[in-house]
Amino acid sequence: MLFAGVDLGTSAVKLLLMDEKGKIHKIVSKEYPLFFPNPGWSEQKPEDWYAQTMAGLKELLEGSDKSELAGISFGGQMHGLVILDKDDNVIRPAILWNDGRTQEETDYLNNVIGKDKLSEYTANIAFAGFTAPKILWVRNKEPENFERIAKIMLPKDYLAYMLSGVHCTDVSDASGMLLFDVKNRCWSREMLEICHVREDQMAKIFESYEVVGTLKPEIAAELGVSDQVKVIAGAGDNAAAAVGTGTVGDGMCNISLGTSGTIFISSENFGVDKFNALHAFAHADGHYHLMGCMLSAASCNKWWMEDIIGTKDFAAEQAAIDKLGENHVFYLPYLMGERSPHNNPNARSTFIGMTMDTTRADMTQAVLEGVAFALRDSLEVAKALGIKIERTKICGGGAKSPLWRKIIANVLGLKVDMIESEEGPGYGGAILAAVGCGAFASVEEATAALVKIVDTLDPDPELTAKYDARYQQFREIYPTCKPLFDIITKA
Repeated sequence: MLFAGVDLGTSAVKLLLMDEKGKIHKIVSKEYPLFFPNPGWSEQKPEDWYAQTMAGLKELLEGSDKSELAGISFGGQMHGLVILDKDDNVIRPAILWNDGRTQEETDYLNNVIGKDKLSEYTANIAFAGFTAPKILWVRNKEPENFERIAKIMLPKDYLAYMLSGVHCTDVSDASGMLLFDVKNRCWSREMLEICHVREDQMAKIFESYEVVGTLKPEIAAELGVSDQVKVIAGAGDNAAAAVGTGTVGDGMCNISLGTSGTIFISSENFGVDKFNALHAFAHADGHYHLMGCMLSAASCNKWWMEDIIGTKDFAAEQAAIDKLGENHVFYLPYLMGERSPHNNPNARSTFIGMTMDTTRADMTQAVLEGVAFALRDSLEVAKALGIKIERTKICGGGAKSPLWRKIIANVLGLKVDMIESEEGPGYGGAILAAVGCGAFASVEEATAALVKIVDTLDPDPELTAKYDARYQQFREIYPTCKPLFDIITKA
């Protein structure tokens, strides 16, 4: 049997074909545009996602025995608002996870409805990137579009609908909407009422490994496969990446260095950080997880390399970095505002500490270290909850850099495990498809069989001590700059 994993990212859809032994047969990537209609806004066209996914599936299946395809599942960018009318046509471009327009609505939810009630209803508080504030924004700013809404969906779930005809979502992705009762794995009636939407406007909820339907006959015919190919619900990108790295069960950790950055801690039991600095979500394995999410991670390095210093040779730039733990330059990685743990869309990226002898390599190093320091901010919250973490898996584009992995290991003081496949959400999606098709009895069983650790990077005690001192300085920069961020973003 073959299983396709579809990773719907922010810059491209990445498709992966895997067999029941975990062997990856082929990987295909298809890009689509990202639109910034106003400062701080971020949108995409769901039609572009679907067109490129279909093109990608056709290319993915070329040269393979198409009769072997048993299931398709997904990992996808979370929190995006996709709204459909009564004819299932897209009403407006999707408002994405990294969009910062909803500060007024976020403040209303946190301060008028109240963080305590939000946490009671959903296990989380409002963040500007979450889906519920976006719904309120459409109601407030585009009432004519709000009145047309027949279905509210998330990005990857739009793809599942287009392939299967079923309006569906999964528990992990739904957890990031601020409309979902995470503890009880159902829609929160209180939150739906607060957001002025009905339950019939919401998608049907599935566990991530459950079958939502089969391919529509016309889709199957276009792809040249059986119309009995199963469509499995899938998971939000971070939960899918966690599955792809074997971060399931109790007390496991994964760091993802993609466009955004996350630290993901799996748990068999439901739990909430009392300050709501970390997200408390349902996990794709049927249990729960805590997650700290920063909005800009590998995208910081891409921005610095390509847009500022004008190179795509990332390895050459990093080769000049040779004095870890001694850099006098600091970088705040808040290009799109920040979520965990600051929850501040007004936060901005900042370099500080430059002198006349500052080099290009120092600046590049500061970007890599700034992302690592920001990840540690969330790790410190988890530690304060009494959670003991000694090691982490790592995935995402940034994880391909040996230097960045070394910085992460020593800034966070964790053993970093590298796995055989670094394909993250796409691989996780394929594993969920395999579970949904019955190749494995559970997600835990599947990951135990398929995910293999090939190397471990141990932190160096001397370097860890140096980075600990640097981190204590780093953590003072944001609170010092915060009042200035509030001023300049309103100017």
